[in-house]
Amino acid sequence: MGRRLIIVLGPTAVGKTDYSIELALKYGSPVISCDSRQIYREMTIGTAVPSAAQLSAVQHYFIHTKSVTEYYTAGLYEADALELIARLFGEGHETLVMTGGSMFYIDAVCNGLGHVPTADLEIRKALMERLEKEGIEVFREDLARLDPEAYSTMDLSNVNRVFRAVEICMTTGRPYSSFKERAEAPARDFEIEKIGLTRPREVLYDRINRRVVKMMDDGLVQEVRSLAEYRHLTALQTVGYKEVFDYLDGASSLDEAVSLIQRNTRHYAKRQLTWWRRDSSIRWHEI
Repeated sequence: MGRRLIIVLGPTAVGKTDYSIELALKYGSPVISCDSRQIYREMTIGTAVPSAAQLSAVQHYFIHTKSVTEYYTAGLYEADALELIARLFGEGHETLVMTGGSMFYIDAVCNGLGHVPTADLEIRKALMERLEKEGIEVFREDLARLDPEAYSTMDLSNVNRVFRAVEICMTTGRPYSSFKERAEAPARDFEIEKIGLTRPREVLYDRINRRVVKMMDDGLVQEVRSLAEYRHLTALQTVGYKEVFDYLDGASSLDEAVSLIQRNTRHYAKRQLTWWRRDSSIRWHEI
């Protein structure tokens, strides 16, 4: 058997962490995180970072390795992850375990994003300032005008991806989708196996609701309050953080914030599943 990367994916709160640790122990592999929020060291409670016991069970990579103040994208993750994968295979591993729920990050590892050009830094700076002042909705409107095809197919709730698409349109004068269409997925010198985890919907939604309550008990409000100066950054445009910021602003009660986090997390889980249902290479496993 050749070198193999097993990617454990699935909706938020389905149980990817425990499953991937069991798999990693079976194959003598570390766990390579593919989560676009757990990578930030300032975000722990609201991103459901693995517990100390889970982190000590096997070595984890890409957990708390970046700051929310650092510019980081799926393209940068692709380069970092492929470098790590090559090194681990070079050290003698035959099977590696990756896990996460970030659709774009997983897509980057499997299919590559290197064909999309680098953005102009001045344009990025101006767009970041605009994002801070006007919010993501105006970027969705820009995308609908600049690249209707990308607008119709993209997960518009993914702030990073919408921003990136508009950024590329503005930098190149061409639709973002034109770069995606022309590129072929790069060859990987390892086999990729995707395992998708599911649970009955009512079970998954109950797990989500209970996890949000636990996050509040663990101090999510205090964590979000400590990040107030960074609230304009892309990393903080995340379910769990946005709703608590609204509560801290007096726009909702604490109970309302909890209810909104639960609802929005359920919606996110549904979007994740819709995204992956199109991938026939995923082998689904109901826990």
